[in-house]
Amino acid sequence: MEYVSFVLENPIYIILVLFGLSLLVQLYFYLFYYSRIIFYRKKQDSKSTQEPVSVIICARNEEENLEKNLPSILTQDYSKYEVIVVNDCSEDETEFVLERFQKKYKHLRTTTIKQDEKFFHNKKLALTIGIKAAKNELLLLTDADCVAESNKWIEKMQENFISEKELVIGYSGYKKEKKLINNLIRFDTLFIAIQYLTFAIARKPYMGVGRNLAYKKSLFFKHKGFASHNHIESGDDDLFVNEVATRKNTIIEISKESFTRSEAEKTFSNWFKQKKRHTSTGKLYKFGTKWRLFLENISRVTFYVLFVLSLIFFKHFYIYILAVFSFRMFLQLTIYKTAMNRLEEKNLLIPSLLYDLIMPYLSFSFILANYFTRKRKWN
Repeated sequence: MEYVSFVLENPIYIILVLFGLSLLVQLYFYLFYYSRIIFYRKKQDSKSTQEPVSVIICARNEEENLEKNLPSILTQDYSKYEVIVVNDCSEDETEFVLERFQKKYKHLRTTTIKQDEKFFHNKKLALTIGIKAAKNELLLLTDADCVAESNKWIEKMQENFISEKELVIGYSGYKKEKKLINNLIRFDTLFIAIQYLTFAIARKPYMGVGRNLAYKKSLFFKHKGFASHNHIESGDDDLFVNEVATRKNTIIEISKESFTRSEAEKTFSNWFKQKKRHTSTGKLYKFGTKWRLFLENISRVTFYVLFVLSLIFFKHFYIYILAVFSFRMFLQLTIYKTAMNRLEEKNLLIPSLLYDLIMPYLSFSFILANYFTRKRKWN
């Protein structure tokens, strides 16, 4: 009570109190969640037998990407699998590219959605058609602009379907380029992956990415596919996972052979549009997920702001203030470095000090921009 009375009589000390609280919240996320990326080890009871898998890819005007990336999917070292490409109203040479590949690869199947000016549809319809066409119970999803990092991709993802597991969350990164925007995008992808992977390890799964995601066909139909959020153009991956994932039915896969990778947007404006679309689904997350993500963001912002204010108003405590700031930074960099090694992301450690500061503000701008954005098409 004496401390409370002292703070009330000296309101400026509220800055220190709030700084301490924001630090505690940040440490909670780093120690209880994010540090799990350091210690995670896959259990040894993975399947030894290969079950049939259906790989599903939706493509709209993707002739160049299919030409470059589809061979990495069609030449997997896996005995029982099919690849289904849904040609969704393409106006380029996608149809002919697929016809050429079909002559060489008998396990490639295609289905086509014709353009109908009276009926607008999003990616979820194309994906649903691909799932219905799949012959196998195990589904593995990726995009036309993704390349499998190894010919063991299918094997590594499917071997997780053990016991009660129905959903496998994989990692998909972006190819490294010598551009500032590429560096920022790769860090954003890395940090989001640290969040959804470690939350899943902690048995609180909330999202995955459609560039590398596997689940059972029966799970999809048991939850009526995308019916609950079909009115939202995005969300075929994160909203679906947010709805169907449980602490028991979900597992992650982060072996290096299981990664997929694609090319990042080349300009900030294109990335901003992409992030707006992805962020638009967050409002439909479960309350617990929204609360955790909000708390992490707001505590990070207040931590940095109050750190500066504390140094200004409490110079006599600067050694202690710098000490706790340094401890949080050391913990942060340790986790980031481990995640970079495990997910094969390079040259992000030093820039992460800046990105960690600015990303919450960018995230807020994505959310704000959605309020002024009209209906969008998937790409």
